Amino acid sequence: MSRQQPLVLIMAAGLGTRMKSDTPKVLHRVAGRPLLHWVVTSARTAGAARVVAILGHSTSR
Repeated sequence: MSRQQPLVLIMAAGLGTRMKSDTPKVLHRVAGRPLLHWVVTSARTAGAARVVAILGHSTSR
């Protein structure tokens, strides 16, 4: 039996309204990088072959 590298799905659709900002939550910077960067980097470090981010609550803005 061969072992496959995992596929990681990141659900990153938060609006960030509680942050009182027009910037989507996943694009706010922490330590100089967007929040989404940290999650994608962690998934890659954990061995993910593919990382798919599901973005946006609405694209009509």
